[in-house]
Parts: sequence; C-alpha cells; structure tokens
Amino acid sequence: MERGSSLFLKAAVILMALPVLAGAGFAIYFLLRNPFNPEYAMILYPIVIGVLLTVIPFIFALYQSFKLLNYIDGKKAFSDLSVKALKKIKFAAFSISLIYAIILPFIYIVAEIDDAPGIILMGMVPIFAALVVGVFAAVLQKLLNEAINIKSEKDLTV
Repeated sequence: MERGSSLFLKAAVILMALPVLAGAGFAIYFLLRNPFNPEYAMILYPIVIGVLLTVIPFIFALYQSFKLLNYIDGKKAFSDLSVKALKKIKFAAFSISLIYAIILPFIYIVAEIDDAPGIILMGMVPIFAALVVGVFAAVLQKLLNEAINIKSEKDLTV
C-alpha cells in the first residue's frame, strides 16, 4: 500500500475516534449537571448508558484497525497478527450489536410513550450496521487465514 493512502486511512481512523470520545465526554458531563426527569429516568438512563458503553468496543475496534494498518505498512499483512486484529474487530462489532439489542426494549418503551414508531427503526440501524461490520471482518479473517495457509504451503514446496 502506498504511504500516502496509509497515512490517509490512519488519519481517518483518528478523526473517527475524536468526535466519539468528545461526544461521550460531553454527554457524561451534561448528564451529571442536568439529570433526566425522575419520571422517565428508569427508561432513558439504560439507553444512555448502553450508548456510552458502545464507545468502548468502538474505540477498541478503531485501535485494532490502526494496528492493522501498521501491519500492512510493515509488510506483515499476511500474518497471524493481522488475523488476530480482524478477530478482535469482529468481536468488537458483535459486542456493539449486542449492546444495542439489549437497549432496544427501552427504545420501544420510549416509542410507545412518544407515539413515534420511527424511533424503533432508528434504534435498529446501529444493530444492523455493527452486524455488517462484524460479518465483513469475519469474512476477511477467513480469507486472510486461507491466504496465509496457501502461502505457507507454497513456501514449503519451494
């Protein structure tokens, strides 16, 4: 991979992490200063806590992506390190999907209270987006594993 495109991807990974960390920090600060109405707190706090919990696997997945880009730069793209990084990205994506699936019943309750069924669809978008990323990482992991096996067999015969 060219050095310029690799630097662009690394910058993109960092630029994806910064607003998420800033938003999470701002949300925590704002909630500590302005708590929810006690009448709705039992419904809204699980949603907010779930969304804030998804920051952890998201940042972890971005870190693994950054490491994967470093492996590619270091000519270690076809190594077990890359497979492990993809496996961790897959795990993080499925974790995000699971957390959003857990908070979906609370989103349903909010949609019932506000009489807004579109909120349920909006709550399902992150689940499917994270599932797509997880499945894509799983497919890449399997393909990379097969490529490493073929490469090692070829090295043994030569």
